[in-house]
Amino acid sequence: MTDEITMDLEPVTFASLGVADDFCESLASRGITHAFPVQALTIGDALAGRDVCGKAKTGSGKTLAFGLPTLERLTKAKPRRPHAIVLVPTRELAIQVKDELAPLAALRDLTVAAIYGGADIDKQIKKLANGVDMIVATPGRMIDLIDRKEVFVDDISQVCVDEADRMADMGFLPQLEWILRHVKGQHQTLLFSATLDGAVDTLIARYQTDPAMHEVESEGVTVDEMTHRFITVHQMDKVKVAARIANSANRCLIFTNTKHQANRVAEKLSEMGQKANPIHGDLRQNHRERALNDFSSGAVPTLIATDVAARGIHVDDIDIVIHYDPPSDHKTYLHRSGRTARAGTEGLVVTLALWNEELEVTRLQKRIGISVPLVEMFSNNDLLDDLAGWDPTSS
Repeated sequence: MTDEITMDLEPVTFASLGVADDFCESLASRGITHAFPVQALTIGDALAGRDVCGKAKTGSGKTLAFGLPTLERLTKAKPRRPHAIVLVPTRELAIQVKDELAPLAALRDLTVAAIYGGADIDKQIKKLANGVDMIVATPGRMIDLIDRKEVFVDDISQVCVDEADRMADMGFLPQLEWILRHVKGQHQTLLFSATLDGAVDTLIARYQTDPAMHEVESEGVTVDEMTHRFITVHQMDKVKVAARIANSANRCLIFTNTKHQANRVAEKLSEMGQKANPIHGDLRQNHRERALNDFSSGAVPTLIATDVAARGIHVDDIDIVIHYDPPSDHKTYLHRSGRTARAGTEGLVVTLALWNEELEVTRLQKRIGISVPLVEMFSNNDLLDDLAGWDPTSS
């Protein structure tokens, strides 16, 4: 078992990693010419047929890290008998992975389908009956279809597990392991996770064979890459402060602690003339998908999310994250804030605090190892238009 840790890699091309010309040309047409570190480290081993375990944060380019080698080795499958399966924790991630890999698969006349709960199962069954070469699935729906004998895993030669740590956090490990146990034949397993300890380490030991281990960037690096601002606000002025900050962003993600609050903030922002949508578990699946698609495309630049709903949000180029409600602990702060400053880009993280939340925020800063002054601001303060360019220590 090898252990490779990297912080700074020389830029490498996909061609130099062994990625085929048609894939390289397709990526280049989308402006993707050089591999991110996780891709540079793992693609070679994966193309060679080894089991690979990659430790990398969300937004580091993991989809192509497992997607390119899997598609390179993928062959046409019989109806209901896919040759590759990608297991992901949320329906939103299933859709995003499918959308990223399907155009590449089409170059080889291969098909990719997203299979997840909350969608019409009869349509998914029909799709599988017509033949799908790669399935991107959430564990629950995949088990349902296996039980119904609408899909069989006997011919699976490649398994990818994405965001294994989130599977554990969301209680999906029993379902995930059930599926992995049912993939009997010889196959390659690629596993990616932000952490490799505890339950994830058990997965590696049980379902991978002498995996090549690669680690890219710790969570702390992300914190250093972000710009953090902490603003004390007044209850009646809070939404207006958030609106002004969001208005300066191309894409802004706002976190609230409750579904009701997410709805309320979205409604207030809309009343102020700013395009904003909420996303949370009480919304119908088609509404959640529409909100996420509008946010991804830039049609609606502001999304208000609860923590659970945000687990499925994997959108690059989020330049501002606002903690409308301060997070309950430092881990939540890191997970939320990690939606910006992805893939080497810069990002601004703003925490809004009422007078009675200041002590809580001070404790939070100590846990994440930063020290930034809390500064009181009202919505008519011009500094809100460029918080990243403002030095709070000079106030």
